[in-house]
Amino acid sequence: MREFSGPLKWLCWCWAAAAAAVHLYFGGFGFPEPIQMRGFHLLIFTPLLFLLYPALKSSPRHRPSVPDWLWAAASAAPHAWVMWNWMAVADRMEYVDPFTPTMMVLGITCIVTLLEAIRRAVEPGLAWMVAGSLAYMQWGYLIPGIFNARPFTPAEIVEASWLVPTAGGVYGPLTGIVATTIAVFILFGSFVQGSGTGRLFSNLGAAAAGRYTGGPAKVAVVTSGLFGTMSGSSVSNVITTGAMTIPLMKRIGYRPAVAGGIESAASVGGALMPPVMGAAAFVMAEITNIPYGEIIVAAAIGAVLYYFAILAAVHFEAKKLGIAPMPLKDIPAWREVLADAHLVLPIALLVWLMTERWSGNFAAFCATVAMVAVAMLKRRTRMSWRDVIDSFANAGLTMAPLAVSIAGAGIVISALTATGMVVAFGGIIKQLAGGNLGLLLVLLALTVLVLGLGIPTTPAYIIAAAIGVPLVLELGRPLGVDALQAHLFTFYFAVIADATPPVAAAAFAAAAIAQASPTITSIHATRFGIAGFTVGFAFIYDPGIMLRGSLLDIGLATAIQVAALTLITASYAGFLLAPLGWPLRVLTAAAGMAAAFAHVLDDTTRFLMGASTLAAVAALQWAAARAATEQGEKR
Repeated sequence: MREFSGPLKWLCWCWAAAAAAVHLYFGGFGFPEPIQMRGFHLLIFTPLLFLLYPALKSSPRHRPSVPDWLWAAASAAPHAWVMWNWMAVADRMEYVDPFTPTMMVLGITCIVTLLEAIRRAVEPGLAWMVAGSLAYMQWGYLIPGIFNARPFTPAEIVEASWLVPTAGGVYGPLTGIVATTIAVFILFGSFVQGSGTGRLFSNLGAAAAGRYTGGPAKVAVVTSGLFGTMSGSSVSNVITTGAMTIPLMKRIGYRPAVAGGIESAASVGGALMPPVMGAAAFVMAEITNIPYGEIIVAAAIGAVLYYFAILAAVHFEAKKLGIAPMPLKDIPAWREVLADAHLVLPIALLVWLMTERWSGNFAAFCATVAMVAVAMLKRRTRMSWRDVIDSFANAGLTMAPLAVSIAGAGIVISALTATGMVVAFGGIIKQLAGGNLGLLLVLLALTVLVLGLGIPTTPAYIIAAAIGVPLVLELGRPLGVDALQAHLFTFYFAVIADATPPVAAAAFAAAAIAQASPTITSIHATRFGIAGFTVGFAFIYDPGIMLRGSLLDIGLATAIQVAALTLITASYAGFLLAPLGWPLRVLTAAAGMAAAFAHVLDDTTRFLMGASTLAAVAALQWAAARAATEQGEKR
C-alpha cells in the first residue's frame, strides 16, 4: 500500500473514515434497500483501492498516477448508476427484461475494474480465478465430457456476473452480508485496537503464561488468540502481535522459523475463536440460515482444542530446548492487567446480545459505541477524537479489500451455478470418493487447502462450501451429519490454509518479521496448528465437541481430542516428560493419529487407546527418571 503525505493522505484517511462511519450508522439505525446498500458499499470502497495500491512495482509509491485516477473514476460509474437506478434494478426480471447497451458497457466496466482492484489489493490468484470463471462461461461449451457447459451470450455472462443480485454476482447476497454485518464487526475490531484492548490482551497473555517454560511463545499464543478473535485477519494479527512476540521468542532461544511458525499458527486460529470468528463465520450464518449465536457455541470447544494443541506443542518444544520463562521484569503485574479490565465489558455486551439473538450488525454497533464509552472511564484508555477517527479509518482500510474480494467470489459462485460446474465438480469428487464419506472429506479438505493457496479465507470457504457441502450432507446422511457440521469442517480448512505450504499468507508475514525462510516457517506453522486438521474431522465424526448430546458424549469427544493432540504434539516435538527416542515417537504418533482419525472404532476404544498410551509413555519416562536419580544418589 502506498504511503501518502500532505493533503492526499488526509483525503484518503478521511475517505476511509467517513465510509466506515456511514456503515456504523446504518448498523445501528437501519440499512437502505439491499441493492442500494450493496451499490453504496462498492461505490465508496472500490475507487479508494486504485489510489492506495500501485498497479506495478515501477508505479509511483507516494502518489497516484493519472491512470490510477482514471481507474478510480471508471470503477465508481457502475455502482453509482446502480444506486441511482436501484428501483429499476430491483424490479427488473432477470434474463427476461432487456439488457441494454448502457447496462452492457457499465457491466463490463464493473467487472474489469473489479478484477484490477482484486489484483492490486487482494491476491492475483483470486483475480485469475474470477477471470477463469468468466472464460469458462464464454467457452465452456467447447469442452467435451463432464465439464461441458451450455453456450452463453456475452450479454448473459455480464448480466449474471453484475446485475442478478438474487443468485450471486457483484451485488449478490455475499456482498450484502459484508456490507452490513461484517462491516460493523470490522469496525468493532478496529475500536478494540484503538481503545487499548490490545494492551490488555498482551498484558493478560504475559501475566498468565510468562512465568512458565517457554513463556514468550505461550504469551504469543494467548495474545494472538485473544487479539485474533477481534481482528478477524490472520495477516494483520501476525503483523500486530508478531512484531512484539517473534523477536522476543528469538531472543530466548527459539529458531527464527519456529518462532514465526508459532506466531502464524496462533494468529490463524484467531478466526476460529468465538465470539467474532472473522468474516467467513458471518457468511456461514447467511448461507445456512443458522443463528450466529448457535455457530459460536458449536465452535467454542474446537477453538479451545486448537489453542490447547499449540500450547502443548510450545511447552514440549521449550522443555526439549531448555528455554526458560520470561524474565520477571518483563512480566506485568496483575494490577497492570486489571487497570484495563473494564475494556472487557463491551466484549461481554457483544456476546450477550448475540446469544440473545439480536442481529449481528446491531450487536456490533452497540458494542462499538460501548467500547468508546467504557474507554472514557479511565484516563489511560480514554480515546481522543484523533483516536476515534483513526479507528474509523483503519476499519475502512480493512473493509475495502474485503469488499472487492467478496464481490469477486460472488462472480465465481454465479458462474459455478449458471454453468452447472458445481454439479460437475461435485460429481468428480463424489466419483473419486466412491461413496466413502471419509475419502470425500479428505478430498474436500485438499480442495479447500488448494483454493487457499491463492485466495483469502472467506472466498475460499464460500467456493468450497458451494461445491462440497451438498456432497457431505448426502454421504453423511446415515451418520446424521447436518449443515452446521459440514460448514464448520469446510471453514476450518479454509482458515488453516493461511498457514499451510506452499503459499501461506500468515506464515509468509511471520517469516518476514522473523527473517526466516517462508517455506520452512509455513511447515512449522502447519505442525503447530495440527489441531485444525483433527478438529475439522471431529466436527463430522465427534459432534460432542459441538456441545451436542449428553454430558458424557461431550466429555468423551473432548477427552479423545485432548489425548490425541497431546500424543501427536509430543511425538513431533520429541519430548513428553523427557526426550523421546524414535521408537516412542513412532508409538505416540501412531496412537495419537489412531485416536483422532480411526472413526471405525467406537469412542470409548479410541479414548482408551490414546489415554493408555499417553499414561504408559509418561509412566515409563517417570520411572526411568526416578531410577536415574536413585542411581545418582548411590554414587
